[in-house]
Amino acid sequence: MVDFMNRKLTELWGYVTGLDLWITIGEALLKAITIYLLAVVVVRLGSRVIERVFENRTKRPFRITERREITLKKLMKNALKYTVYFIAIIMILDGAFGLPISSLLAGAGVAGLAIGFGAQNLVRDIISGFFIIFEDQFSVGDYIRTSDIEGTVEEIGMRTTKIQSWTGEQHILPNGNVTQVTNYSVHNGLAIVDVNVPYESDVAAAEKIIEEVGQTLPDQYEEIVRTPEIIGVQTLEASYYVIRLIAETLPEYQWAGARIIRKEIKEVLYKQGIEIPAPRLVMYSRHQEPASSEIERDREM
Repeated sequence: MVDFMNRKLTELWGYVTGLDLWITIGEALLKAITIYLLAVVVVRLGSRVIERVFENRTKRPFRITERREITLKKLMKNALKYTVYFIAIIMILDGAFGLPISSLLAGAGVAGLAIGFGAQNLVRDIISGFFIIFEDQFSVGDYIRTSDIEGTVEEIGMRTTKIQSWTGEQHILPNGNVTQVTNYSVHNGLAIVDVNVPYESDVAAAEKIIEEVGQTLPDQYEEIVRTPEIIGVQTLEASYYVIRLIAETLPEYQWAGARIIRKEIKEVLYKQGIEIPAPRLVMYSRHQEPASSEIERDREM
């Protein structure tokens, strides 16, 4: 038994230190490296071809928006990368290391059937991602709100969507969770501004001043598309009334447009003698004696 073990160890050592084994390993590694380098070259060339296809957007018979173009480019590059690297892995396992890929794929099919029930969320995410892009629900660069997340779309993948909030956080959202989307980047926005004016000021005079200011804003700020429109007196408060006006802005600029309008109107109203109303507090003293006019009125009653 000892002689048998010694003989086997000697044969194993001779095989390990033999030239044939290292030549085989070297050939396999060389093939694997060659296949990998070819895959990298194919991915880079394919990415350049995709860039060239989208370069001259106006010369194609069909035209797409810039935001949709960015989304499609990223998606096509990712799909190209996944496909090429998957084929490269199959070629390395089959051609370089000589593994029976057909048997492995057959076994993987049976195993995939078994784990498919557990991958329902993955399939749902991929299908949802396809319909997001196909229906153009939103694209890279759009400002959206979905699933209690609001921000700018950074990337739309086959499984997830990356959204960056305005404070810098990045949210990674599975596409299957995108059930309802509010897209602020498709149509022009509407800035709604309420101006508080004290009761001492005339309504017509205040509206005239606001109208004059609004007519100058589209020429000064590109965010404001049209001259703001005065809706009228919105509410009557304790010490002031509220004049509401609306203004059409570029997509995503309704909040910035509202801030601009408030600033410009405040400056002009202040120069015209119309101050922003401050809260008022009226105090009565419990021991204060009524005025003589009030006493006479009580006697008459």
